[in-house]
Amino acid sequence: MNFPAGETFAAIDLGSNSFHMVVAKFEDERIRIIDRIKDMVRIASGLDADNNLDEAAMERAIQCLQRFGQRIKEIPGANVKAVGTNTLRQARNSNDFIRRAREALGHNIDIISGQEEARLVFLGVTQAFYNDTETRLVIDIGGGSTELIIGRGFEPRATESLYMGCVNVSRRFFPDGVINDRRMRDAALFARMELETIEARYRRIGWDTVLGSSGTIRSICEVAVAQGWSEAGINRTAVEVLRKQLSAAGHCEKLLLEGLSERRKPVFAGGLAILIAIIEALELEYIQISAGALREGLIHELVGRRQDKDIRKATVADVATRYGVDRKQADKVAKTAEEFYTQVKSQWRFDRADGDTLLWSAQLHEIGLAIAHAQYHRHGAYLLSSSDLPGFSRQEQFNLSMLVRAHRRKFPILEFSQVAPEDREKTLRLAILLRLSCVMNRSRSYTMPPEIKVTADTNSLSLTFTGTWLDDHPLTRADLQTEAEYLEAVNFQLTFN
Repeated sequence: MNFPAGETFAAIDLGSNSFHMVVAKFEDERIRIIDRIKDMVRIASGLDADNNLDEAAMERAIQCLQRFGQRIKEIPGANVKAVGTNTLRQARNSNDFIRRAREALGHNIDIISGQEEARLVFLGVTQAFYNDTETRLVIDIGGGSTELIIGRGFEPRATESLYMGCVNVSRRFFPDGVINDRRMRDAALFARMELETIEARYRRIGWDTVLGSSGTIRSICEVAVAQGWSEAGINRTAVEVLRKQLSAAGHCEKLLLEGLSERRKPVFAGGLAILIAIIEALELEYIQISAGALREGLIHELVGRRQDKDIRKATVADVATRYGVDRKQADKVAKTAEEFYTQVKSQWRFDRADGDTLLWSAQLHEIGLAIAHAQYHRHGAYLLSSSDLPGFSRQEQFNLSMLVRAHRRKFPILEFSQVAPEDREKTLRLAILLRLSCVMNRSRSYTMPPEIKVTADTNSLSLTFTGTWLDDHPLTRADLQTEAEYLEAVNFQLTFN
């Protein structure tokens, strides 16, 4: 798909320590960053003992997002991508926060998995340092998690997201700001324990170069260069000297290091302890610094989707292959669903993303058969909700699993209540189209169903068949009658003639 030169895109990263936004233009077949905004919101510090975000942290975040929203209010929603990471993955009240945050920003906000975060970090770093001959190890130490990725070109080979970041490690080991040798050792040992399950595998895979991204690693590099301990990047000696400097200072507020900002001081020791552990575990000597990170990965993902280079298509195809889906049957259901969607999309205000979701649910609706035929719609929903699906946010993945769950038998009213309120009506309507597409292809014959005229209203759908086709297919008529009875449970009327 071609789109106008000069079109503007925006990516927002709601990190555990900082919120970042980048604005870019697509010109001359390349992406040019035109604006960067960063605010050290530190929402991870607002998590209480029950993993609920407190009001103060949410208010800081909302105020930041209002400023971001003002900057991008003229950018179309399809060109904006905002994602939440580790802290919002953990927060029990994240749905409440997301509703408020969406209103402040003026755009949707998705929560992504740790694996998806790692993939996007690698994409962002690779775009800045592309090389298809070297294998890279990418390290991203965030506020609430640390991502380590090995890959070549644009393809990650190993991705891990570990629950340790500069904010949560600092809160745990340096809660009062006091820094000493014992606390630094304990923090680094904790990080080594987190790394223990991956270090042997990562060493076995190997890499040619090491790249670091994110604020923590850049801050350490800036301090090392400013002090003359390194000419560029981060070397092992500089990290050891810096560790001694922190212990000698005794408190985060007494850190008088050129290159270290005041706002970074409270979480600097935790970030350094994590980097020390990574260097020891993976026996690193030197780390280059990348300008690219998660938000740059998001920008490239957005542009790719507009150019029909959507990784989610490949993900759906991979999942279908993995679970042995009957492709001919899936394609027939998908074609029927597409025909229904085309006829009702205006009335039901569907957009392109809704059409993609319907198509993917049709292609995957039978994956549960890989486990058992009985209740296979439930098995399929479980597989989709529990798997790592590159390119999908948590909300997208959940909604996709709900369509598969709802594609047959009684409508799952209780499960559907878990769909976000703003997505519920649209997801319900997509589920109805998928159900009808499955009904029309239930015979699994080699011929496609006849042309069907579909007329939609707010809570009703009417199917009109040509000629005597429906009278000649009494089983289909009976299936449609059963389906009409099922849909009454969600106050929806299905008629056919």
